Amino acid sequence: MSTLTPLVAAFVGHFGEMGSRWGINRTVGQIYALIFVSPAPLHADDIADKLEFSRGNVSMGLKELQAWRLVRLRHFPGDRREYFEAPSDAWEIFQTLAEERRRREIEPTLSMLRNALLETPATDADRVAQQRMKGMHDVIELMTTWFDDVQRLDQQTLSQLMKMGSKVQRVLEFTGKLRSSSKE
Repeated sequence: MSTLTPLVAAFVGHFGEMGSRWGINRTVGQIYALIFVSPAPLHADDIADKLEFSRGNVSMGLKELQAWRLVRLRHFPGDRREYFEAPSDAWEIFQTLAEERRRREIEPTLSMLRNALLETPATDADRVAQQRMKGMHDVIELMTTWFDDVQRLDQQTLSQLMKMGSKVQRVLEFTGKLRSSSKE
């Protein structure tokens, strides 16, 4: 990484460290970070040279990043190499990661819970287990419905909503009090 500026090297190093906490390996995290901050698309040999990784490790990392839809493949006229770029919009990246995590983690869990809830409990222990699974199912289902609603918001509205933070709770409490007083 000696060819990278200190700023870029620190960012790439940090993403490598964080990668393992996010469920990807260090190499993939570093490859992504380099592509993300690069002002121009990079080809695999560039990435291997800049990060001092083997071409095989870079190739495997790029395949994983493509599977996560975090990098896009580009071709340039007269050049047979494949170039890779990352979206520069942080909102787009966040949305892609959220969609992929949902597809890979949440949907299989919901499917398993739905199937488990269709079973006839054979014992009291199964009934208790099903009640708890129902609670988990309902929370996850509520979250995915909320996520669908949030995904439909434009970036400006979503940003405003996020900046509101706990103020949303006060608005909900206020509207709840209004509803309560109107029933009386």
